Amino acid sequence: MGTSAAERLAANMNLGVFSKATELKKRLMFVLLALIVYRLGTYIPVPGVDPHIMAEIYAKNQGGVLGMFNMLSGGALSRMTIFALAVMPYISASIISSILTVAIPSLAALKKEGEAGRRKINQYTRYATVLLAAFQGYGIAVGLEGMTGAHGSAVINPGAFFLFTTTVTLTGGTLFLMWLGEQITARGIGNGISLIIFTGIIANLPGAIGRTLELGRTGVISGLAILAIVVVLFALIAFIVFMERAQRRIVVQYPKRQQGNKMYGGESSHMPLKLNTAGVIPPIFASSILLFPLTIASFHAQSGGILQTVSTYLAHGQPLYIVMYVALILFFSFFYTSIVFNPAETADNLKKNGGFIAGVRPGQQTAEYLDYVLTRLTAVGAVYIAFVCVMPEIFVAKYSVPFQLGGTGLLIVVNVTMDFVTQVQSHLFAHQYEGLIKKAKLKGRIK
Repeated sequence: MGTSAAERLAANMNLGVFSKATELKKRLMFVLLALIVYRLGTYIPVPGVDPHIMAEIYAKNQGGVLGMFNMLSGGALSRMTIFALAVMPYISASIISSILTVAIPSLAALKKEGEAGRRKINQYTRYATVLLAAFQGYGIAVGLEGMTGAHGSAVINPGAFFLFTTTVTLTGGTLFLMWLGEQITARGIGNGISLIIFTGIIANLPGAIGRTLELGRTGVISGLAILAIVVVLFALIAFIVFMERAQRRIVVQYPKRQQGNKMYGGESSHMPLKLNTAGVIPPIFASSILLFPLTIASFHAQSGGILQTVSTYLAHGQPLYIVMYVALILFFSFFYTSIVFNPAETADNLKKNGGFIAGVRPGQQTAEYLDYVLTRLTAVGAVYIAFVCVMPEIFVAKYSVPFQLGGTGLLIVVNVTMDFVTQVQSHLFAHQYEGLIKKAKLKGRIK
């Protein structure tokens, strides 16, 4: 009887583990299907736009800010599809929301209310996304009416109706992607918005490699230059992986305490502080800030004047662009880190749980120590991100290498891949851990 009961328990355990594995497969399948829907949407054109003339116009301007925007939109901008704005308005709205949360006390108090407060802030972010998407969509619609190619205007029937339909279409596309990203985060694995950007970059990567090789075949780029680009890319990937895994481990000790006849505590643990706490947020935010005013400037650059000057000085590889890009990356590295990690709150939690850092008094001194360490780590991490994002600009500016091979795209791809693999491994380890617990309970019952 004991053996048969053990067999039944083992069978139930295996069924439970299989059920968990099935849940993981369902999550992965949902992510795959959602990303397929996104890629299909990048081929649905905006009504009233001539695709051939649009492709011709983009080919003439892809070396500027439009190239970066097209990379983040997964090629949707060059085809002028319903997802041409991608998730950039949502990212811009998130930036504004984060800044206001720190600057406005009522929003800061709302954030501390827990899940209910975060939902309210997310709702405000969605409202801001609608406004920004409508504004940018209208700017693109107006810009399209003024764009002409060798065979005529890019818009078939310009007018108020075209402006309205294009604005609504582009705004709706952004809102759909925002909703799709939230669904991926909730029902799939990983951060949905990051995976959407990641998919767009990866989808255009084969074409970017092909165009680079074509430049080598036609003699625009020498074979030695292509070899140097490949070596630099692999070196950057290895460097990014090394830096993203780097962390500072702060030893936290817990004093011994006696409860009854038993002694508890006396242990030590580690508080890991990542070198790059902000992840891929700084370059994405920096790109979003630069793209927001320059999108309209690029569309109207043909009119000359100040818009032409702005587009010229802020083109990729130009000193002003590099300086502004680095400055924004440094700013958002410190800004976002200050949002996700609060030294005072962490020090207070350690004090409540009886933990302390050796040689540092609990409370205010612990908060100051954590802030000191975190500031130094963030400084190194911000310089690292700026270096990775700016260094490939030399190849982009000098050899016209496609933007998918640039530092921002590379950083996003490597970071999102590492995060996705880590979350999948966490699910698998959780299933294995549950299986070990059930095995331990099974052995206890058999005994």
